[in-house]
Amino acid sequence: MISLDSPVATVLGEHKKKREAIVDKLGLRTVDDLLHHFPRRYVKTGELTQVADLEDGQVLTVVGEVVKSDVHTYKDRRTGRPAYRLDTVLRTDGPSLRMSFFAKNQGMATWNAGRLRVGRRGIFLGKVGRFRDDWQLTNPQMVLFGTAEEDAAQLSLDTMGDFYPIYPLTKGVDSWDIQRAVAFALTVIDDIPDVLPVPVRTEYELLDVRRALEWIHSPHDYSEISRAQRRFRFEEALVTQLVLARRRRAVRELGARARTGDQGGLVAAFDARLPFELTAGQREIGAQIDDDLAQPHPMNRLLQGEVGSGKTLVALRAMLRVVDSGGQAALLAPTEVLAQQHHRSITAMLGDLASGGMLGGAADATNVELLTGSMTKAQRTGPMSRLATGEAGIVIGTHALLEETVIFADLGLVVVDEQHRFGVEQRAALTDKAGSPPHVLVMTATPIPRTVAMTIFGDLEVSTLTELPAGRAPIQTNVVPLADQPHWMGRVWQRVREEVEKGHQAYVVCPRISGDEQEQGETDQVDVDEDGNVVATDRPSDALSAVEEVAVQLVNGPLHGLRVEKLHGRMAADDKDRVMRAFAAGEIDVLVSTTVIEVGVDVANATAMVLLDADRFGVSQLHQLRGRVGRGGHPGICLLVSHGEVGSPARDRLDAVASTTDGFELSRVDLEQRREGDVLGASQSGFRSGLQNLRVLRDEKTIVEARAAAVALLEADADLAHAPDLAVEVAALERSVQSDYMEKS
Repeated sequence: MISLDSPVATVLGEHKKKREAIVDKLGLRTVDDLLHHFPRRYVKTGELTQVADLEDGQVLTVVGEVVKSDVHTYKDRRTGRPAYRLDTVLRTDGPSLRMSFFAKNQGMATWNAGRLRVGRRGIFLGKVGRFRDDWQLTNPQMVLFGTAEEDAAQLSLDTMGDFYPIYPLTKGVDSWDIQRAVAFALTVIDDIPDVLPVPVRTEYELLDVRRALEWIHSPHDYSEISRAQRRFRFEEALVTQLVLARRRRAVRELGARARTGDQGGLVAAFDARLPFELTAGQREIGAQIDDDLAQPHPMNRLLQGEVGSGKTLVALRAMLRVVDSGGQAALLAPTEVLAQQHHRSITAMLGDLASGGMLGGAADATNVELLTGSMTKAQRTGPMSRLATGEAGIVIGTHALLEETVIFADLGLVVVDEQHRFGVEQRAALTDKAGSPPHVLVMTATPIPRTVAMTIFGDLEVSTLTELPAGRAPIQTNVVPLADQPHWMGRVWQRVREEVEKGHQAYVVCPRISGDEQEQGETDQVDVDEDGNVVATDRPSDALSAVEEVAVQLVNGPLHGLRVEKLHGRMAADDKDRVMRAFAAGEIDVLVSTTVIEVGVDVANATAMVLLDADRFGVSQLHQLRGRVGRGGHPGICLLVSHGEVGSPARDRLDAVASTTDGFELSRVDLEQRREGDVLGASQSGFRSGLQNLRVLRDEKTIVEARAAAVALLEADADLAHAPDLAVEVAALERSVQSDYMEKS
């Protein structure tokens, strides 16, 4: 008897190579796997396919009608014997397609001509190419409508229904192989357990599982496709939400120390010394965070706000509150440049409140430490000792904070700045240093796709700073399309010189450090496609702009006479700090840099930025880089230089960045282009999504509904005892490697 757990071979027939390909390459090992291998699109069988904008080499699947079918005899040059060729023309709702079929004898040619007689319709799949002045379909695979025979490559129209499913495939397997096996499986399996309980299906108007499977594999209209897809998307969302909800419960039960801030006066003293009023948004979000910190369970909050909206000030007040509660706070920054800048700005804001135990320090003062990878062992000894004893209340650092030798007396709050620059496991390595789960605050100006996904799934509480402080000026962003207008590059450097002549400064950002080394590892966050490959233009890696070469070219060329300096991640920490201090002091006109200036660098006089090979950077990164200009009340300009072709994904990404300065809108653009990442796992780039049927933006409403259903189910029955099939799916996901990282997100 065939069941869902039966090997998939039981419904595949005798073709051994196809069975092996389906099992080994598609990973469909059981009948259940097969039934849940859903079509990626459908071809309507009742009408000719609309075909437009054909490209040479394109793989095409069309419904067409044979309008010409002629057998030709010719002499085979190799054997000297007669050979036969059937030439046909296929009509579509667009260009006609020629097809040729060769036969060894006249009987085979005549048989082919009978199958492909004028008026015969079917589904044809093949690669499109140009032959002379005609389009042709090379070696097409076919499903002919109304044929009597049915073999591995032919089905009757009755079997197919009104829509023909096109499945994700592998070499050696055709859609009709999958469709035929699915149709057979659905006729021989009686019992298909339904994961969704009847009350849930009723409340959310969802199909039962058998009908949903029938409709998704063999639909009769678009409504059936839509309803079947909704059912399976809701199912995936519900299982995911149940796992997340149970994880959240488990973390809450572990507890966290409430940080009420009643043991000291740092926050009050700091507020009293501020030379300006907090914005309404800063006060409101500060109150939200204070309430979170006072709870006996961990805060897990995302603070998002435009570049320059005052996120760091809000985070600092939260850190001071934890210190007032007898605990410690750590701020994790992605680069040494940013960590050093945070340390300088925070100690400057605190003044004598950052001089705990020192002569001249305020009564309520604490110590603010800096810990980075370039510090020597001797330089680290003091800060690490003060962290271990609790003498230091705040530490600001890079990945160096994650090392095992760094010990805290009582880590109560972890603040992660620009969290897209850290992996899930890296953030967890810091929170694991606390005796009990610490409170976590992550900050960003443009959330990455995975973060947007986690907020939609409800696994991050979100606070948004929408106000910009006084002094921020508008930034004009333009794409410089060198593929179309190569001569515009001269105007780019002329524009930079104009800004310098006005007394301002400029950044020039390159994707690489030097031209004689490989690109890998030299860019901070290039985009990748769904296969994990770097998104590239037509330019080879060794042709990309590099800091070392560009700086020399500018000094000897278009920016001759200006004070040009370079900055990149392989420079010694002291040299980087010296260059940044000089740039901030106005001693450098143009800074040629990698993306080390992406976050935290605040030079009010910088008004221009040129991003070379801008298509090599992600949306979040472009927005962050752009935020380095226009910070001093002067209008800014950002020029995105690219060799990308119009209509390419890279060019579309640049056009999106140029069209808006709204970081939240750009995060959704990023999500649409790169997908959501592994919502439940450690991966946070846009490829290898852990979601099968769901897409976060498209299915946001479904995900929110599923969260409500998950909460209701757990409140009524925490063990899901009344929904055993659902409990099995939830347990399977909880056991998976993906869920190991949920609590670390």
